[in-house]
Amino acid sequence: MKIKIRKCAGILMLWIMCIFVLTGCEQNQKKQAVTEKKTSEEEASIDVFAMDTYMTLKAYGKNAKSVLEDAKAEIQRLDQLWSVGNKKSEIYQLNQKKKLKVSEETLNLIEYGKRMNQVTGKAFDITIYPLMDLWGFTTEKYKVPTDEEINEIRENQMGTQYIKINKKSRVVTLEHGIEIDLGGIAKGYTSQKIAELMEKEGVKHGVISLGGNVQSIGTKTDGSRWKVGIQSPDDSMEMVGAYQSKGESVITSGAYERYFEKNGTVYHHILDPSTGKPSRKNLTSVTIISKNGTLADTLSTSLFIMGRDKAIQFWRNHSKEFQMILVDQNDKIYISQGIQKYFTSDYNYTVVKDK
Repeated sequence: MKIKIRKCAGILMLWIMCIFVLTGCEQNQKKQAVTEKKTSEEEASIDVFAMDTYMTLKAYGKNAKSVLEDAKAEIQRLDQLWSVGNKKSEIYQLNQKKKLKVSEETLNLIEYGKRMNQVTGKAFDITIYPLMDLWGFTTEKYKVPTDEEINEIRENQMGTQYIKINKKSRVVTLEHGIEIDLGGIAKGYTSQKIAELMEKEGVKHGVISLGGNVQSIGTKTDGSRWKVGIQSPDDSMEMVGAYQSKGESVITSGAYERYFEKNGTVYHHILDPSTGKPSRKNLTSVTIISKNGTLADTLSTSLFIMGRDKAIQFWRNHSKEFQMILVDQNDKIYISQGIQKYFTSDYNYTVVKDK
């Protein structure tokens, strides 16, 4: 894999193949079979722009088209609820007012983010928003801040301990001038929620791509698994491999996804809370596979920040909850043993054992 740096709209590519087979004996039976098949495997797709990314939803099943309209509305609702830039959103209002009664959904996600800060050894931090803003990743007015500017924010405007939650009243208070951003978990939560909505309304086969976060529903209509290509961090047109997914979230974080270059140095958007700077550990791409989309979204960033060795150890401690595909700075690929059966690659890769 040649090392190239490109800005790309998505971090996963998806191949969707469907084969429909209709059988019958007599003419009227054929008609009935065709009609029933068409009804039960109705195909529909829809595109949505939300959460600052392009999304594609595809569904097969009864009322697939109307289901996707409901899914689109739900995505837009959640985007309006958590957008840091929408003045009407709960997160924007909370960041401005520092104390706000929020919806139960927002409360639960904030609480989850706070808990995962401890689980990941503070690698995941929803209070990192002021740092993202300082570097210009929120406005695209990029700059390389001084150490003094970085440390001022790290010491005085960060820390999940300053998020106070009253579950009974649903009031959240932000102390020490901190601001939060749920962007690191919102898409994973959304894809999981949309999958649940679609399944509840009768969709048995489908795929949701939220700006590269891929959530599959069941299998393809022919019973085979969905094939999700894992993009190379070095070349937007190349794959490091492919994973066959069934009812799972497949979420990747990479240094190449959002970045800017200054004086010959590339600065990517995955900031390490312990330094306030782009993570310079030895990973260039982390893919997390899990039944829990919120967890997958959280850990794709967290393990990237941890670096290869700590990421592998973290997986060993939580191997029942997720699987992973890591690419390090030397283009070496590591996969956890739980997905060995469903991962293929043209490159050599190392299978990480749980013991």
